[in-house]
Amino acid sequence: MVPLIVCAALRVFAQGTDQAAPKTAKIGSIIVEGTKKLPPEQIIAASKLRPGDTVGPEQIQAAADLLAGLGVFSTINYRFSMKGDALAIVFQVQEAPTVPVAFDNFPWFSDDELASAIRQEVGLFNGEVPEGGALLDGISAVLEKLLSSRKITGRVEHQLIAQPVEDGMMMQFHLAGPALKMESLQFGESLASGSEKLKDRASDLKSQPFSRYAIEIFEHEQIRPLYVTGGHLRAKIGPPQVRIAGKAEEPDSGAVEVVIPIAPGEVYLWNGAHWQGILALPSSTLDAAVGIKPGEVADGMRIERGWERAEAAYKSNGYLDAKLDAQPQFDDAAHRVSYRVQVNEGAQYRMGEMVVTGLSLDAEKLLRSFWHIAPGQIFDDDYFETVLKLLAKPSVEVFGDRPIHYTECGHWLRPNTDRHTVDVLLDFK
Repeated sequence: MVPLIVCAALRVFAQGTDQAAPKTAKIGSIIVEGTKKLPPEQIIAASKLRPGDTVGPEQIQAAADLLAGLGVFSTINYRFSMKGDALAIVFQVQEAPTVPVAFDNFPWFSDDELASAIRQEVGLFNGEVPEGGALLDGISAVLEKLLSSRKITGRVEHQLIAQPVEDGMMMQFHLAGPALKMESLQFGESLASGSEKLKDRASDLKSQPFSRYAIEIFEHEQIRPLYVTGGHLRAKIGPPQVRIAGKAEEPDSGAVEVVIPIAPGEVYLWNGAHWQGILALPSSTLDAAVGIKPGEVADGMRIERGWERAEAAYKSNGYLDAKLDAQPQFDDAAHRVSYRVQVNEGAQYRMGEMVVTGLSLDAEKLLRSFWHIAPGQIFDDDYFETVLKLLAKPSVEVFGDRPIHYTECGHWLRPNTDRHTVDVLLDFK
């Protein structure tokens, strides 16, 4: 077994066989094992090996190295053996983590056109890519070729960035070249088109370089609240429709007209929350924290703040790790929505020690006298946040008329997960 290190964490292994292979032989079969996302035939095509080719161990190793360099696999093993006069090759692969692809500023093409061009020339593309490797450079090259066919010049770059709406990362492909500007922004629904607030915020996009990323942020932060506040919890916003106003013979000039389609959907009324996994707090306390009564409009922004208040209720009782997972249950016939809320309460924490730096001994004594959670008592995160607001600057409530001077109060919580205690660290500068 001879390992070849291809990159920092990826090794390609040639596994031994029971019989000695000749220097060269004709390939009879190629099998791929371990793949979950990618079709085996695409992996075989990407290896550049074909049944009927005459190869030796060096060519098989080179094919494995080629696959490894793409970044798609975290592990590649291979073995080969003779079956009669034909060579049987088996690749054992483990796929690397992948992230979704986003095309930022290619208004001349739809996403489907871009993806189709990539699939035709980059076999191992299914809408997601690894965080590194030659596959990314291959996609950039395909996009540059496609742009060149329309006489559009520029360099395609890629970077791993946070998704604009969902949690997690994505690989954004961006054209570093002509910056077409968004000169027109329209909304495809009357509530949005009549909103004075949206008209005021349209400058966030208008006259700015075209960017799908910027548009998606605008949709989420500006348009979405307008609809979910009114109970349109299933409003569909985007994707944007674009038109380039300019000369056909100069595709990298002109302006982009953007229309954001909106389907508001039904207005839903609140039908309550069904709490699961709760032991420390009664459902009545959590319902009160959410603060929405059955039959009221299901204001999506109020609902989100309600979950935050419910988590805060736990944290004020020492459950610092409490997390809520709220899933809507829509009754379309009655136009009502309820939520199934799975609560992971975690452990209850008690006060550990307070560590204070940067204050004089007298000032520290006054602070400790003001702090009312004694060691061993249940930690109240709401009280901690209230004290931090007072400590943002020297406060008479904490220090009296004593002359105290500082400009900044750094603060940290240091939990001990074994003893379920939490230390408060305060640093004054």
